[in-house]
Amino acid sequence: GSEAVDEQAQEEEAEDKLKEYMDSILDKSAKTRQAALQSLRLAFSSKTLSEFLLERRLTLTDSLEKCLKKGKGEEQALAGTVLTLLCLQMGSGPEGEEVFRSLKPLLVSILTDSTASPIARQSCATALGMCCYIAAADLE
Repeated sequence: GSEAVDEQAQEEEAEDKLKEYMDSILDKSAKTRQAALQSLRLAFSSKTLSEFLLERRLTLTDSLEKCLKKGKGEEQALAGTVLTLLCLQMGSGPEGEEVFRSLKPLLVSILTDSTASPIARQSCATALGMCCYIAAADLE
């Protein structure tokens, strides 16, 4: 019994941290946003969080969109990576497709922008390819 309680407490603590990181993506400080994106990248790549993310995907998608639009270089690259991992977490169903469809134009825009940093463009290209492979319903 107490092991299950401990596990649930750890789960809740982890979810609280994730919520904190998701809030920090919208911080005024670029350093804070980047740290939050790095923490999300680590969390999304180390654990299946699809249930937790399912109800927060729209908020997270909006936050990532802001990072991609307003951020520079490293922040855009991290946002692209987190987006890829979010797409992986959502899978090939309608939720993953929705996330991809909403950010696809922005990814293409950064990818084709010759003034964007190479690291941001590379990350957006990877995000575009992976998300397209996982979640695009339209074969074209």
